[in-house]
Amino acid sequence: MGISGFKPSFLVGIEAVRQAHGSRLARLAGRRLTGFALVRFVQDGDWFADCPVVLDFDGVQVEVCHSKFDELSIGWHTIDTAATITGWEWSELTPQWSRSDERLELFVGQELCEAALLEWRPADRDLAAGTVAVELVFAAGGCLRIVNGLDENRIEVGATQPDYIRHLLLHHRRPQPSAMG
Repeated sequence: MGISGFKPSFLVGIEAVRQAHGSRLARLAGRRLTGFALVRFVQDGDWFADCPVVLDFDGVQVEVCHSKFDELSIGWHTIDTAATITGWEWSELTPQWSRSDERLELFVGQELCEAALLEWRPADRDLAAGTVAVELVFAAGGCLRIVNGLDENRIEVGATQPDYIRHLLLHHRRPQPSAMG
């Protein structure tokens, strides 16, 4: 994709994603969303949803990218959104990093309350069954989800669809020695 630093490590399934990234996602709680970046095309401003969604929580950068029907990559501090996206000379379109998106702008400055992974489990047979989404719940009551849009990212806000099973992520801290000894 020509994105500086982007080296996705795609995982499949709720357990693989939770084991690899659950604790780090949970530790974002208490931090404020201070910025974000998406890739848009210069010519028409359309979001290129194949590229990662980059979120900054008080200096902790998380990069979420879905691929195929069931793959999810979460990266940490690897993408340089100040660098020019390269390798698109063959295309009529020019991708560039953008810090404009009405859905995400709603959450900038808000404190994150909790993070969860969502597992798509519809009652009926569904090609997307088992896909994993990232859910972020903010103190002001808003909810942001980055979900698999079947081979691309999709951003959702508001109420979660009932076909998701929610897996709340908790940060397990080591017990502190008691003052009693």
